[in-house]
Amino acid sequence: MLPSTTPPSTRLPSTVGASVEDGPTAEPFGHPSDTFDVEPPYVPDAAEIAAVEKFDDRFLDRELSWLRFNQRVLELAENTSLPLLERARFLAIFASNLDEFFMVRIAGLKRRIAAGVAVRAASGLLPREQLEQLWTGSRELMERHARVFNEQVIPDLRDQGIEIVRWSELDREEQKICKKLFKERIFPVLTPLAVDPAHPFPYISGLSLNLAVVVRHPKTGTEHFARVKVPQTFGRFVPLGNQRFVPLEDVIGEHLKKLFPGMEVLQAHTFRVTRNEDLEVEEDDAENLLKALEKELLRRKFGPPVRLEVEESIDPKVLDLLVSELGVSSEEVSRLPGPLDLRGLHSIADLPREDLKYPTFVPTTHFQLAEVESAKPVDVFDSVRRHDVLLHHPYDSFATSVQRFVEQAAADPHVLAIKQTLYRTSGDSPIIDALIDAAEAGKQVLVIVEIKARFDEQANIRWARKLEHAGCHVVYGLVGLKTHCKLSMVVRDEPDGIRRYTHIGTGNYNPKTARLYEDLGLLTADTAVGEDVAHLFNNLSGISRNTTYDGLLVAPDSVRDGLVSQIHAEIANHQAGRPSGIRIKANSIVDEAIIDALYLASQAGVSVDLLVRGICALRPGVPGLSETIHVRSILGRFLEHSRVFWFVNDGDPLAWIGSADMMHRNLDRRVEVLVRLPEGPNVGAVGGLLDLAFSPGTIAWELDSAGEWHLNEGDVHLQERLIELQRRRR
Repeated sequence: MLPSTTPPSTRLPSTVGASVEDGPTAEPFGHPSDTFDVEPPYVPDAAEIAAVEKFDDRFLDRELSWLRFNQRVLELAENTSLPLLERARFLAIFASNLDEFFMVRIAGLKRRIAAGVAVRAASGLLPREQLEQLWTGSRELMERHARVFNEQVIPDLRDQGIEIVRWSELDREEQKICKKLFKERIFPVLTPLAVDPAHPFPYISGLSLNLAVVVRHPKTGTEHFARVKVPQTFGRFVPLGNQRFVPLEDVIGEHLKKLFPGMEVLQAHTFRVTRNEDLEVEEDDAENLLKALEKELLRRKFGPPVRLEVEESIDPKVLDLLVSELGVSSEEVSRLPGPLDLRGLHSIADLPREDLKYPTFVPTTHFQLAEVESAKPVDVFDSVRRHDVLLHHPYDSFATSVQRFVEQAAADPHVLAIKQTLYRTSGDSPIIDALIDAAEAGKQVLVIVEIKARFDEQANIRWARKLEHAGCHVVYGLVGLKTHCKLSMVVRDEPDGIRRYTHIGTGNYNPKTARLYEDLGLLTADTAVGEDVAHLFNNLSGISRNTTYDGLLVAPDSVRDGLVSQIHAEIANHQAGRPSGIRIKANSIVDEAIIDALYLASQAGVSVDLLVRGICALRPGVPGLSETIHVRSILGRFLEHSRVFWFVNDGDPLAWIGSADMMHRNLDRRVEVLVRLPEGPNVGAVGGLLDLAFSPGTIAWELDSAGEWHLNEGDVHLQERLIELQRRRR
């Protein structure tokens, strides 16, 4: 639940609704256009540009900034004031984050280097310079990660009666349990692959855990190499009873003689390969997009390797063989204390030890949607018709708000149509089920499924086909753009005519992540917003190219320029002696045009507060450039995911929420939506949330001008305070 404050009224300057045509990202202050339906976006003059561009090192490197973000995740695992199993979970999150970073960002740098693309990043670094620094930084973090696990978390778990042990620490009874498990369940699924003249070196799939085995023929003395893949169908850690666990590879390693009868097993070492798993899909033929993506998904697992992880005890000859056969360089090898692949710590964190976890938290129904002296759920349409509802997940229940909105629409005989975007959703999504029910009931159902959502492509293809078979109109968005906006619209036939109800959010329509991700969403029957969303859905499903909206900013046409124009409006307010100020909450701030506009605001004396969970390429606190800019980052039990853009606007604050981060991909290659919150208490509520986030007493990391993050000495946990406020309102 959002903190409440007295809400000032809001108004929208004419410049914010400006739109531009698609363009490149090279212009430092946005994309000028020749035609506008309203006043064009602000374009700085030469003096303003020069005042910023003289600071040629004004951008921090985005890739290095991401490493700093994952370092903050690791610091949570090191924080002994946090519940122990939550620290174990943060170790797993760190490992998963780093895997994706290598699969996408490191792989992309390697691809550019191989192609001879030597374009400097905005930070001034060449791709090879970036890669060298990233390898140094990531190797340090991987080693630190292993130390935290082995030297801090493992002993602390042992003190609490939870033990992760190696084979040599098992007692006789536990070894019998493992022997039985291996014989009955593990052995049947293992496939040893030998390497000899008749058997080439096997393909090693990305992120799989493997054993490199050396065996010897007892008569000839000939040594052979073999690979055994640790099956992912079993848990990462084998339970032994009494909350004791052993890594699965230890169980397999101890029973290798069963796999190689008649041979002497000399060595066994675990290793793991990370591959380039980013996709490149040609979209020239929209009809074949689905088939092209499926073909590319098959190719993904054969991407070139970008990292080889091995246990530090590995035999040098075995390592040389792996390096040679896999085609990795020595710089791409990480020698680490075992066990490898700590993503599996999620299973340890899930143990039923509530005393070692965050206190149980149950989202509550938003007070404007709560049942009143009745077991019957509130009519969402009746509530939204009377007042806008600003949702704050996970504090406000997703199930009794957004999910109920779609489910009631599917069952309501007065509803004529439902239109929905889906970027990521859960495997058992009630949203999908409701859309299918609506289509089967004869309602018009349009679903924009983004089948190129990274690492969810296969799942989204499956949902797209299921929806089509149920009679939904399924569209894959616009060629060349990912549809990332979070929109749901219900068209309802009411006594006074057709009315549109819309939900615009900052997070995915995923009931599972809605319990873990912090997001905002607006449920409204506002006519202007409804018309804007209807036009946008027509753009996504048809061939129209309407780019102007009354209450929305829509990428790639108007988000960047709309925000830059509003930033310059704050500059004008400050220079005229009127109240001014800018506050932005986002996952990442990288876009040079937005950053340069914020630098100009700071040079003019405007106060700028930024709350950035992940990457920040802006350099705060630089004399003459960014002295009034302060950057914070908050991490915790919930993933801070909402995007908020707040402008003081001469005392009548403007608040926007939406799906767009300040990155090139979001502003130029995705369909993103920001909605201006209509006048009323919701504007003040968002202001109260930002007040709490930026309060000096709130615990947060703060960014300095050198790009380093430092944890402050606050005493207020933002998320715990919001949970406390929610409990008080029950």
